[in-house]
Amino acid sequence: MREPDQSSADTPRALQDLKSKNQHQTPPTTTKDLMEPRRANLIDQLSFNEAGLIPAVAQDWLDGAVLMLAWMNRAAIEQTLATGEVHYWSRSRQELWHKGATSGHTQILRGLRFDCDADVLLLTIEQTGSVSCHTGARSCFFESGAERSSAEAECLPPPADACSELFRVLEQRRDQPEQNSYTNRLLEGGTMQSQKDWRGEYGVRDGMQGRCLCRDRRRSC
Repeated sequence: MREPDQSSADTPRALQDLKSKNQHQTPPTTTKDLMEPRRANLIDQLSFNEAGLIPAVAQDWLDGAVLMLAWMNRAAIEQTLATGEVHYWSRSRQELWHKGATSGHTQILRGLRFDCDADVLLLTIEQTGSVSCHTGARSCFFESGAERSSAEAECLPPPADACSELFRVLEQRRDQPEQNSYTNRLLEGGTMQSQKDWRGEYGVRDGMQGRCLCRDRRRSC
């Protein structure tokens, strides 16, 4: 009879030795562990008001649309960073508010910044369901006149980046054709004759010179 291979015979003992060795090693670092130093360092730099709150602006991570403004405290920021879903502080209910926990319109955190004075947060988020306002609108910033909007259909879409704004105009021209519209001529099968017509209709400029808006001469705070 063939004798068992020595390496095979020693395998159970080798596994036991490896298991015993691993028990004395430091557990592997998790994503949560890696977030801890960043979380503490970030929060310590912020300037909260006398109530321990800081305003947070939520911005769509795809087109830059401003969706809502809410308040956060230290616990809300910690929960947001720990879970990846945005939590705010409800001033009316005096409790942590997991955005979308009831409606399903959660906000997935894609990025977090604070301004040059460290007293305002900018949350770059992915909005689930394309609804951030309790009225059912995509953005809370839809009022612009002397009278309040009475229905969701009357809500203005939020300002967004140039490409999204341009696409919105193209959809409007498609659904509501205008006489002498260059876009409608293209949609009807025409060809682009010159860029002058395009720039004239949409006010598109060849380029924009950066302007310093922040006190440290950056374009943004």
